[in-house]
Order: sequence, then structure tokens, then C-alpha cells
Amino acid sequence: MSAQYTQFSQLKDARQQIIRLGEKAPSSQAYKHTLIDRLRTQVPFNAACCTSIDPHSLLSTGAFTESGVDGIHYKLLEYEYLRNDVMKYDQLVREGQSIATLNGATGGQPNRSARYRDVLQPAGFGDELRVPLMYKGTCWGFLTLFRLHTELVFSEEEQQLLEALAPSIAYHLRQASVGLSPDSAIIMENDMEPGVLVLSGKLEPISSNPTADQWLKLLRQQEGIDENSLPAPVRAVCFRALSTALPGAFTTSASPAKLCIPAADAGTPWVTLRATLLQSGQSKDEKQLAVWFEPAKASEMLPLMAEMFAWSERERQLVRLIVQGFSTRELANALHISAYTVQDHLKAIFLKTGVSSRRELVWKVYSRFN
Repeated sequence: MSAQYTQFSQLKDARQQIIRLGEKAPSSQAYKHTLIDRLRTQVPFNAACCTSIDPHSLLSTGAFTESGVDGIHYKLLEYEYLRNDVMKYDQLVREGQSIATLNGATGGQPNRSARYRDVLQPAGFGDELRVPLMYKGTCWGFLTLFRLHTELVFSEEEQQLLEALAPSIAYHLRQASVGLSPDSAIIMENDMEPGVLVLSGKLEPISSNPTADQWLKLLRQQEGIDENSLPAPVRAVCFRALSTALPGAFTTSASPAKLCIPAADAGTPWVTLRATLLQSGQSKDEKQLAVWFEPAKASEMLPLMAEMFAWSERERQLVRLIVQGFSTRELANALHISAYTVQDHLKAIFLKTGVSSRRELVWKVYSRFN
């Protein structure tokens, strides 16, 4: 049996396992957990982190971190959003790089990376492998694997296997609920006041209202973290806000400090998080942050829905007009196409979205968020 055939068989088996995981996982967090366990049977590693993201801002909407990464996850997020370093995820996505290792990015000299010197090496890690989880040109998450400094670096063969599996992982991460768990004990009401959380520049809680406390409880349940820890999405929007103003801060993205987290349960609205810097009255140098939690508006959800259902640009145009109540004739006139072409596009939209009528479509992508 040739080595090429063995490698192909291994890839086929691993992909089938990934597909089965996506079909069985009850939630996004469960999928990430079982995914990492299954990947370890294909590629050895000592610790891992799987993060779902908002595809527009590339900010974390929730992360599963293994023991060994928990203690440094805060620092990893800080380096990702605030500091300049090698193979940052936004750089990998922007440059179309599907996989990267610390050993490869530094030419075998990891000390060239500040993240390695200040975070990874003190924690006992050596090589780090990063995979932007892309599906049809859109990034839905990040997979990061770590090896101890006593282990070998990630090999080319291991990188090729993970690179080939990435689209399947991204697809199921997209399909899984990228946010709040359906077994949450709290149900948020659409008409409740916005949640407001005030933090110090070091992300230490200062004050919050009851709505913010409820959102924080939901997000903590999702990530499986204790009540003294800030959820990854809150840290992410805060770091993005800090990156726009702190002296010496580094940012490669003009994206606002905002993200949307889809809910897994129709009874729980999708939440929009926003963060902004406040100037403390005590000192000009003392920064504070305000974070808002609000049920996402339909206008905010439509772009994300378009990504989730992989609508083409023409299909996106049609949906935007359909939710405004345009008839078939009005759609045809507005887009300068025939009524028959409109119907063809509608069939494609219905198939991708899993509905059978315009009424169902409008409810699924618009009305339920109002």
C-alpha cells in the first residue's frame, strides 16, 4: 500500500468523522469540544483552542479552551487584538493563508515572536499551529493547536491534513449555533432595556445593570467559565475598542468594536455587543470601557444571514427587497431582470435557506428579530 493511498485514506476517514460530529453535536460548544478530542486522534498536540467568530469583524463570539490554555487565553486575545506579532489571524485571513505555524513563520526562531517570549514559552509551549476556518471565502472560526517545547514541531504532513479538514470544520461551525446555548436557563426578552457594563482599562468590572448581568450569565454558561471570568466576546470587543485609541496600540483592522452572536434557541434573541472607550473623570490617562448588550436588529442580522446561507450577491439584493414587501414584478423592475429569473433566484434562495415560501423566508431572516 503506497504512502499516498494511506494519506488519502486517513484524510477521507478524518473528514467523515468531522461530518458525523457536526450532525450529532447539540451545541456549538459541544461541537468544539468533541472536535478537538477527535482531531487529537489524527494529529498529536498538547493543548488547543477552538474559537467561533463574527465573520465581519473577526471578533470572538465564544471559545472552547483546553486545560493549559485557560490560564493564557486572556493574554492570547490581547496579543491578537492589541499587539503586532507574527501570523495574527486577521493577517492570515486577509492574505488568504490557510495554515501557519510559529516555527515556520519565524524561520525556526520562535524567539522572534513577542507572543512566544511573553506568553507561550513561560507556559511551557513551543510550536503553535493556527488554522483560519474558512468556508466558501468566509471565516467562521479559528483553530489553534499547541505543542510543548519538549515536543517536535508540527510537520508538513500534519499541516496538510489539518488544512484539508478546515473547510469541513468551518462548515459545521457555521451550521452549529455560533453563540448562546439552547439549554440556557435564562430567556431574554426582546423589549428589555440594553445591558450596560463598565470596565476599567484592564478589563476589571466597575459596574453593570441587571440586563448586562443576565447577558454575562448566558455567555458564561456558553463558554463554561466561572462568574469571575469575562467571556471571550466581551474581551474581544473591549480589545478592539482599546486598539483604536491606546497610545502605542497596534491594529490592522478598521472594523468597529462590535459583533453579533447568533442564538441557538428561537426563544433567545441574537445579541449585539458594542464597546467604546470612556474618559475617566479622575485622570486623563485612566481609561474606562462601556459595553452594550442588545438584542440584534434585523438590519444587523441580514448581512450575517447572507453569509450563513451563502447567498450570492444577486440573491442578497433580492432578499433585501423581499423583506421590504416587493412583489415579483417590482423585484424584476428594480433589478432589471425578468420575472422568470426572479422565480429562479427565489427557488435557489428557498433551497439554501430551508424554507418553502416568501412568508417563511421573511420570518426566518427578518421578522423574528424585530
